[in-house]
Amino acid sequence: MPKIMLAEDDLTMLRLLNTLLGLEGFETVSLKPDEDVLDAVARELPDVLLLDVHLPQGSGLDFLRQMRADSRFEGLVVLMASGMSLNEECLAAGANGFLLKPFMPDTLINSIRTLLSA
Repeated sequence: MPKIMLAEDDLTMLRLLNTLLGLEGFETVSLKPDEDVLDAVARELPDVLLLDVHLPQGSGLDFLRQMRADSRFEGLVVLMASGMSLNEECLAAGANGFLLKPFMPDTLINSIRTLLSA
């Protein structure tokens, strides 16, 4: 069962994502609002990190750049999400994919499955 880590600042969205992904057969782990992103990812070793661009801890783009420069995260699949159209910036920073919020549940599931099978 693939493990998905959720780094999302909206608690309602976090609950919905946990439920949706659980129903689809994924194991989910949620980043706590005050938790260090890099430490949590290194500890949990998820198959996919669903990373919001805006987090209480800082910029998801900055965290992504740090992960891409760190060999501990080699091979980590990162799917970025934002309410702003930041597709090009996220991909340039090293994301494997980007979702514009709000997105449909099927779009998320299909994106995750496609990234895992790549």
